[in-house]
Amino acid sequence: MAETVIIHTDGACSGNPGPGGWGAVLQFGQHVRELKGGAAETTNNRMEMTAAIEALTTLTRACAVELHTDSTYLRDGLTKWIFGWKKNGWKTSDKKPVKNLDLWQALDAAAARHEIDWRWVKGHAGDAMNERADALANEGMAPFKPKKDEAGEKPAKGKRPEYSDKPPF
Repeated sequence: MAETVIIHTDGACSGNPGPGGWGAVLQFGQHVRELKGGAAETTNNRMEMTAAIEALTTLTRACAVELHTDSTYLRDGLTKWIFGWKKNGWKTSDKKPVKNLDLWQALDAAAARHEIDWRWVKGHAGDAMNERADALANEGMAPFKPKKDEAGEKPAKGKRPEYSDKPPF
């Protein structure tokens, strides 16, 4: 695996839980690809995990990956805790079900074909690619946040907010 893909991921959430978004920047030589998405009701941890899953599943072949994240939950989960969880039938050391099991299993599967060097970066500390992943996460969250009224204020209590994913009926 001589090819190394550099990935920067981030997740964002307005409220926790609340509307959230994820972003990822993939770099391979001079090639750059940006990914983003979101959900109406989620948590920051779920968005951090989703960013990594989406980035890894976007790769079309097995690669050496350098994955940068500002989430110790994500990094430690896949580099330390997951081995015990799997051994214990996806239970924590105190026999409780692992939170976000669906995403941990998806992440485990997505990571399996790659050789990944998980790197933690301090968030909001001037790392340009982490800042870009953060901006993408916020863009991904935007369609799921309540719209502001024309005066720029959030809707008054009792007034139903409009959502971008509202069906046309």
